[in-house]
Amino acid sequence: RDLILEKAREVCKCNRQTIISFFCHLFPVLDWLPHYHVKTQLLGDVISGLLVGIVAIPQSISYSLLANQDPIYGIYTNFFCNIIYFAMATSRHNFVGSFGVLCLMIGQSVNRHLQLAGYSDDNTGSLLVGNSTSPTNGTGVCDRSCYAITVALSLSFLVGLYQILLGVLQLGFVSVYLSEPLLSGFVTGSSLTIITSQMKYLLGLKIPRHEGVGSFILTWVDLFGYIQNTNICDLVTSLIALAIIVPVKEINDRYKDKMKAPFPVELLVVIVATVLSYYFNFEERYKSAVCGAIPTGFRKPTLPDTKLFSSLAVDALPIAIIGFAMTVSLAEIFGKKHGYAVRANQEMVAIGMCNLIPSFFYCFASSAALTKTLLKESTGTQTQISGLVTSLVLLLVLLWIAPLFYSLQTSILGVVTIINLRGGLRKFCDTPQMWQLSKVDTVVWWMTMLASTLITTEIGLLVGVCFALLCIIFRTQRPRATLLGKVSNSEIYEDQSTYKQLSSIANMKIFRFEASLYYANKDYFKTVLYQKTAVNPTLLAAKHQRMEAQANADTGHSKSFFCTRFHCLKPAKKRAEQSPADVCPPSIDMHTLIIDCGAMQFIDTVGLSVLKEVHHDYKDIGVQVLLANCNPSIRHLLQQG
Repeated sequence: RDLILEKAREVCKCNRQTIISFFCHLFPVLDWLPHYHVKTQLLGDVISGLLVGIVAIPQSISYSLLANQDPIYGIYTNFFCNIIYFAMATSRHNFVGSFGVLCLMIGQSVNRHLQLAGYSDDNTGSLLVGNSTSPTNGTGVCDRSCYAITVALSLSFLVGLYQILLGVLQLGFVSVYLSEPLLSGFVTGSSLTIITSQMKYLLGLKIPRHEGVGSFILTWVDLFGYIQNTNICDLVTSLIALAIIVPVKEINDRYKDKMKAPFPVELLVVIVATVLSYYFNFEERYKSAVCGAIPTGFRKPTLPDTKLFSSLAVDALPIAIIGFAMTVSLAEIFGKKHGYAVRANQEMVAIGMCNLIPSFFYCFASSAALTKTLLKESTGTQTQISGLVTSLVLLLVLLWIAPLFYSLQTSILGVVTIINLRGGLRKFCDTPQMWQLSKVDTVVWWMTMLASTLITTEIGLLVGVCFALLCIIFRTQRPRATLLGKVSNSEIYEDQSTYKQLSSIANMKIFRFEASLYYANKDYFKTVLYQKTAVNPTLLAAKHQRMEAQANADTGHSKSFFCTRFHCLKPAKKRAEQSPADVCPPSIDMHTLIIDCGAMQFIDTVGLSVLKEVHHDYKDIGVQVLLANCNPSIRHLLQQG
């Protein structure tokens, strides 16, 4: 009781220094901003912020389309997230905003709730009209666009709440279960799903949006089924945009070390396409789908719809985990590269606040975005001041420029989305090298990718995590086991099947089990031990008993065989004198077995029982069992057991 009270006093003590430390810990900007070097850092931050802001404009609009939202909400999301992340992040290079994979998951959840609410999906472009400046479109009735953002901001609130709770409870270690091959496979599978969902915009088709298992295949079936209805204007525009953007992006990637800044080809194509669509009236003349009216300014804050929380709670969990995993992994990569520390739990709180607070300002869930983070780092950013500059660029769009995108075709937005997924698709080229390094990781990658593509993104993530954990279990369930030999003129012992010219010690065998001994591999341990040593004590003991019984039957002393051990001592001695050849145990080529426990991290109670059985069984046939290289925890267990 006294110890608990003492610890509680230490934690709960409050003074000026404690309060300052608390706020500096919660808001890292208070720690690094007073030491900001304007002369050496400001120029790089401003240039990087401007370039990222220019790239973020078309991507914000295109990712809104992916999340089933009006274009303005994507700009809101990127604007607010950068301001909050500036104040709370420990990473100096991450860009937080709309991310393709999360937008896909948000769009699937939003579409599912739209269907449950009875909103028609006949006009797939209706969400892009964006002609409402109030939640009810001025009629007192929440239209499809209004309900879509209501679902999205409620989802964002739950995602932020989950992430903050995980960060406060110091559960940042959750991300370790999302291995790099698993995340890579998930991103690639999600990229294929995103490309599939955007193909209807490139072709100008109006097809139903499928959800759930098999939606990937059903969407492609519908695309080929409706191919005769392709809008030629949208198709030609998409092909021209692809032909321009892809080569320029490749040039940017190839010569990024020589170029001071990448050429903003996406923004240029968006501007030119908008001007052409406006002057040639693509919407009226060729029936092309366009963004429509995009309002300026900000909307009044609103509260999330608590009635949706119960149905969105499950959808929010994988979004929260993926968002946190991407944010922390990118933060740690660039933190290690540039030599500064990143706090995983603080990053979780920061990204949680980037989802919680903006949910009151018509924003959907966000995380660190890979492409824009890479751009930010390559253009010389020094601190999160560049995020403020990016928010200023987006503020100009929100206040004055947004309505100019009225005539922008949705096919151009689809092209921008697809082109930014090239990184995920390139992972296919890395699989042969991954197979050479680790076949298990490659199988995890393919399993996660296929499950994310062919089933759903959420189930695909769950399948990937479960399969990766099963692979770990299988590896420990059937680990490598070898017999060791001695290197001549030394005290070094190595695997006899791997190294040549190792000498064996006469009548002694050394067995190494390269995993912890626990309930899942206990049977395999005994099996491989008997196989490697070529001595099965159970069979030998049974054979000895049969021989002894047969000898007793032959000499007429079978009765003494079934008596107690104490009473059998003298008859057994007599039998041994009468027929020694019949009752002698089968000959074996060892008198000592050494089990190398150096690779065992732990032994559970079942493993301890197995060691007892092995010791007892070998003792019955005259073989001594010794344990070597036991770590302190195993020694303690052996002493207790």
